[in-house]
Amino acid sequence: MKNKILSILKNADNYVSGQKLSSELNVSRSAIWKHIKKLKSEGYNIVSVTNRGYRLLDDVDILNANEIADGLNTSFIGQNIVFYDTVGSTNNEAKRNFDSADGTVFAADFQTAGKGRLGRAWQAQKGTAIAMSILLNPEISPADVSKITLVAGLSVCRALSDFGAKIKWPNDIVTDGKKICGILTEMSAEINMVNYVVLGIGINVNDTSFPDELKDKATSLYLTSGKKHSRAKIIRKILEEFEILYGEFLENGLLNIIDEYKKNCVNIGKVSQAVYKDKTIIGTAVDITPDGELVLKTDTETINISTGEVSVRGIYGYV
Repeated sequence: MKNKILSILKNADNYVSGQKLSSELNVSRSAIWKHIKKLKSEGYNIVSVTNRGYRLLDDVDILNANEIADGLNTSFIGQNIVFYDTVGSTNNEAKRNFDSADGTVFAADFQTAGKGRLGRAWQAQKGTAIAMSILLNPEISPADVSKITLVAGLSVCRALSDFGAKIKWPNDIVTDGKKICGILTEMSAEINMVNYVVLGIGINVNDTSFPDELKDKATSLYLTSGKKHSRAKIIRKILEEFEILYGEFLENGLLNIIDEYKKNCVNIGKVSQAVYKDKTIIGTAVDITPDGELVLKTDTETINISTGEVSVRGIYGYV
């Protein structure tokens, strides 16, 4: 009943009277009031005016499973959503529930032990960030799993195109030379078979500030645009874009999306520093192969990098 009331308010152009809600849903006005009160306690900004009724103001950032699912246009990605108010790590929860349906999304309003690459911690203020993981069961070789990171990067880049988002190979999304999103792909596999893949995506959305040690390297959608944004809407956009690109990847690999990826990759044409096979290599990133490798051209050789730490001049303060 509560969700039905919320849906009516979302679709209304103006105030909806208590009498109309009562008649349409066949419940008492007292019951309507109790559900409205519950929605307010969950953070929904509902105003009530005598003789006019109730109105939902679209200036709040509520994140829960219903908000993510409301209007989501996918066939399987995000059709099952597991939501936590607070959790250690959504990636860990996805791995713990590896037998869930393909495409299940694990999301949280707050992570206490978020993870980045190379075991680094990823933290954000409560109620400001997107922390989600997608459980996948692709029939691909374990050697191809890392390519899903590139698919996810392009999906996020598409969803955040209005904010000038670009990709820093292999797993970061940047805007204004600062990191706004990180992607972490983990898998369980045997020699020739993938058991499951967990794709973790963390985005700084409504953060208003960062610690001194991060403020030159990290930013948020709020700091970029000057206004707050609905995390649920952003999640829906990402899931929709990811389902399209992931389906293309499963059919044709990176073949049909690699050109778009390269156009949105800040590495291309920039001087980059890579830590690869215990060596530090400095050169210019000139290409990304159909297998997703970064091609780095130095004064003496051209190297294809499949993994490692890569810094790009002009990004995150690297000069």
